Amino acid sequence: MPLNLIKIDDINAPEMDVFARATERQLRTSDEYEEGIFLAESANVILRAIENGYEPLSMLVETGRLEVEAGPVFDAVAKYCGRDKLDSIPVYVAEQETVNSMTGHHLVRGLWMTLRRKPAVSVEDFCKDKRRIAVMIDVVNPVNVGAIFRSAAALGMDGVLLTHASVDPLTRRTARVSMGTVFQIPWAQAPLEESEGLTILQLLNSYGFKTVAMALTEDSTSVDNDEIRANEKVAVLLGTEGTGLPKEVIAACDYRVMIPMYHGVDSLNVAAASAISFWELMKKI
Repeated sequence: MPLNLIKIDDINAPEMDVFARATERQLRTSDEYEEGIFLAESANVILRAIENGYEPLSMLVETGRLEVEAGPVFDAVAKYCGRDKLDSIPVYVAEQETVNSMTGHHLVRGLWMTLRRKPAVSVEDFCKDKRRIAVMIDVVNPVNVGAIFRSAAALGMDGVLLTHASVDPLTRRTARVSMGTVFQIPWAQAPLEESEGLTILQLLNSYGFKTVAMALTEDSTSVDNDEIRANEKVAVLLGTEGTGLPKEVIAACDYRVMIPMYHGVDSLNVAAASAISFWELMKKI
């Protein structure tokens, strides 16, 4: 058990701002930490963050979850960050009623931690030594982003690249939906100037990637395409919900692929489509 346990009875205490009132944007642009911070919830997600090198800063735990659920997190902090770190971070402990009134609903996980972000990775550095990557073009739904991350990690992709307008992978909901895989698979988010127009495609091509658009077009081929699989480097482009990839991006890609459909269905949710495409394109020929 850590030494720095602090009982919290008042949800208006300033120590609770980071858990209850700060927006994720405010956390990301924290004045105190150059890289910014983020808030993770649930033991499994927090464990994966710590195991993959994210520095814990503070913690909020419901009293009833202090031993069973928080115990493995404490052990992980001691193992990966050192006992001194475990004893120095503030661990705020509150009754469930206090936590419920703070969050405004009962759909909570009872365990939260703020962690320091890692320095941002450039698109160029991200692309080094990778053969198969997923590229999200302005995917804004945190549930879809989290699900795509989970599929990319589970099905062997080397990393995930996101445009500037896509959801930040370290938002609380995205990390939770991904089951913490956002901490396990390499990723990078392109800056605005590298996300505009066809710039991201031009960069990928310059790094040796053949680009594959998931799109329904007249010249789309089936996703189980041996010619595509045979390429040394492949980037799978996934579009935003509803409108999909921009037409100019689809036209500029090296390949356009579709998943064969039945019963008059024309498409799948982008997260479901991503899992099928990753599975097919990772097969060896």
